[in-house]
Amino acid sequence: MGIPQLRPRFRGRLHDPRTATVIGRLLGLAILICFVTGVISHYLQEPPSWLSAHLPTHPSWGYRFSQGLHVISGIAAVPLLLAKLWTVYPRLFVWPPLTSPAHAAERLSIAALVSATLLELFMGLLNTVQWYVWPFSFRQVHWALAWVIVGSLFVHLAVKAPLIAQHWKRPAAVPAPLRSDTPPPASDVLDEELDRRSLLRGVTMAVGAVTLFTAGQSVTPLADVDLLAPRDPEIGPQGLPVNRTARAAGVTEDLVERWRLHVEGPQAYSLTLDELRAMPQHRVKLPIACVEGWSKSAHWEGVRIKDLLDRAGLPDGARLRVVSLQRHGGYGVTEMDRPYTRDDLTLLALRLNDEVLAPDHGYPARIIAPNRPGALQTKWVTRLEVLT
Repeated sequence: MGIPQLRPRFRGRLHDPRTATVIGRLLGLAILICFVTGVISHYLQEPPSWLSAHLPTHPSWGYRFSQGLHVISGIAAVPLLLAKLWTVYPRLFVWPPLTSPAHAAERLSIAALVSATLLELFMGLLNTVQWYVWPFSFRQVHWALAWVIVGSLFVHLAVKAPLIAQHWKRPAAVPAPLRSDTPPPASDVLDEELDRRSLLRGVTMAVGAVTLFTAGQSVTPLADVDLLAPRDPEIGPQGLPVNRTARAAGVTEDLVERWRLHVEGPQAYSLTLDELRAMPQHRVKLPIACVEGWSKSAHWEGVRIKDLLDRAGLPDGARLRVVSLQRHGGYGVTEMDRPYTRDDLTLLALRLNDEVLAPDHGYPARIIAPNRPGALQTKWVTRLEVLT
């Protein structure tokens, strides 16, 4: 008696290089877009010293566009990754599992690529709903995983380049049989190509559906079909969502009652809210765009930061540290370099959509600046410190 076959048998016709290549192209594009927009987001949130003085403030909606595209491409990558894994998972059961050191290195790079991508997308999806179930910093790990993915992806593409090139183009068309009772020898190839097209249509529909029903949180024309997105940009005080409430930030009524704006510079001064309101007021239309993917434009009114700095003896703006009243949560202290502080659109906002700021939106005063991540649009601002 022979030894029984213990390994599974795969009879599906689409676990093949051609299908993997076609889906891989789409997945690679989604990962590339997600990576590039993620790099933009990272450097806007945490610019290195050599870059902070050169960050662009225009277009004012730049971060809204890039971060919305980041989350959209990340969500679209989920069904693409699942489809890609389905096409190649029989390779997990090849025997022998390792044939040479080069084969071992190839499989290790694939393991790193798959595991890092799965974790990256899982963490990204939970971040969109602000559910952090891990004990480490999301941003730091998310950033590091992105580079692991890109590095292992380049290794994978280099190893598989000959196979990818061989199956990059669609195979030559196979003519349909003239008579159903006399199929040509290539009929199996034709059936396989038809099955592949059906699979790709299904994957495309899945990608289109998750995109259509989630992109509305940042793409205004799709807001009415925003069925699966974790945030509705229309819901919130004064028609704008809130990530951290005044209560969650530890901003109490006592703190607000004693509020003063302190501006530290060559000619330091302090202002009450009434004195701040007596200064020239400016109105701008700017979006709030958050890392979770939602964004919304609104009308803001307040005093230009450049006017506050001019009064402190800094007519050309200055690099600032912005200090909030908040006692809990991140970004209570942020920094803002000259491209923002001398921009006419950067305000210490006092009003939102023709109303006094709600407590959850930063009453009595908050930062609003063009092309700036929502996390850095500091609320409950109490002090502006000039940095040398």
